[in-house]
Amino acid sequence: MLKRILEISREPAHLSASLGQLLLKRDGALLASVPCEDLGVVVVDHPQTTYSHAALAELTENDAVLVICGQNHLPCGILLPISDHSLIVTRLNAQLSMTLPTKKRLWQQIIKAKILAQAENLPDDSKTSKRLRQLATRVRSGDPDNREAIAARFYWSAWLMESAEAAEEWTGFRRDPDGKGVNSLLNYGYAILRASLARAISSSGFHPALGLQHSNRSNAFCLADDLIEPLRPLVDAQVRSLVFSGESEMTQSVKAALLGLLNEEVVTGGAAGPLSIAIQRYVSSLVAVANQESRDLTIPVRCKSAAIAACG
Repeated sequence: MLKRILEISREPAHLSASLGQLLLKRDGALLASVPCEDLGVVVVDHPQTTYSHAALAELTENDAVLVICGQNHLPCGILLPISDHSLIVTRLNAQLSMTLPTKKRLWQQIIKAKILAQAENLPDDSKTSKRLRQLATRVRSGDPDNREAIAARFYWSAWLMESAEAAEEWTGFRRDPDGKGVNSLLNYGYAILRASLARAISSSGFHPALGLQHSNRSNAFCLADDLIEPLRPLVDAQVRSLVFSGESEMTQSVKAALLGLLNEEVVTGGAAGPLSIAIQRYVSSLVAVANQESRDLTIPVRCKSAAIAACG
């Protein structure tokens, strides 16, 4: 089922719940009523928004993720459901039992897919795209040569430039996780994907803190940060499109476009469908690997090139 995305940012609202419905009110007047079971992600980006305990409980009981944005309009917190998966102990044991060679093999798949997806974001005949494709073939188990970082240097230097639409103002763009402007758009898109991945991971019975490669003891979402890597270029493509249409600052329409990415059609294992559903399939493929039912992840890719036939 395709879950809905709700964003609260233009005006403040009070969120409460009754009979399975999320109620949005202002000054006691009902603005909207949405079935909680239909919601996948609720993004709150207005500092005067308030909540009842019932609203928060109802959202989490229906496996919805609540994303809270800070003063910079970027997500700063996530309220995530605690999995009630019937096989949660079995799933956790399978996750904990994954061997180091298996984790390294999966990381190799993730990084190779990420670099190929970055190449897809550049013109096929560009020097950087060809270089990235060559780098992808050289990624070894566990990426000990850090091909990911090498690819990133080439990719970001060409991301806005190797296109007929590129403007002089973007010469010298640098990817900066703490930067503003275009960087904040990238950060917002990544954060939305991270929240969606964390939701899918928890729903699968896995724990999002137990990563394949990331292992920061203060990071509660290491596994989500692993799995997001090959999906980042999906955000990059959306942001570049916004930049070329004249949008380089966080606005209501920009946030809507980035949130809408979850409903964009992608290809997963030869089947086309919304990214939000593809993320669930992606996580399910990880579970299959942990259960020794498969060796490979099923990673979503853009509807482009070889995937275009599946997209219709």
